[in-house]
Amino acid sequence: MAEYPDDLKYLDSHEYIRLEGDIATIGITTYALNQLGDIVFIDLLEVGATLEKDQSFGTVESVKAVETLYAPVTGTVVERNDQIVESPEDLADDPYGAGWLLKVRVDNPSELDNALSAAAYSKMVEGE
Repeated sequence: MAEYPDDLKYLDSHEYIRLEGDIATIGITTYALNQLGDIVFIDLLEVGATLEKDQSFGTVESVKAVETLYAPVTGTVVERNDQIVESPEDLADDPYGAGWLLKVRVDNPSELDNALSAAAYSKMVEGE
């Protein structure tokens, strides 16, 4: 069974979010990475772009599939992990640390009220 950090919130589309003040760090879960296999390409919004909750903020391409990434919150991109964009194969090494994708200044933190806890997310993916 994979472990999911308790300090994160999760979406059923397999993104995670770590909220610190009004800055959210967004990435994808180990479950999603295991399903995708080897990552070969990542496309992300640029710094300064506006994110809308539940809208695409990029794609992750593996040898198996291309998956759309969905924004867990509305806000403005303040940082993009260009190292992961340049070396997408490194994403699986540390998805909850160095493998983050975007940092976003959140407009409305209450949008996370329905996000899943680590335990709820774990239970959800074990059923898949």
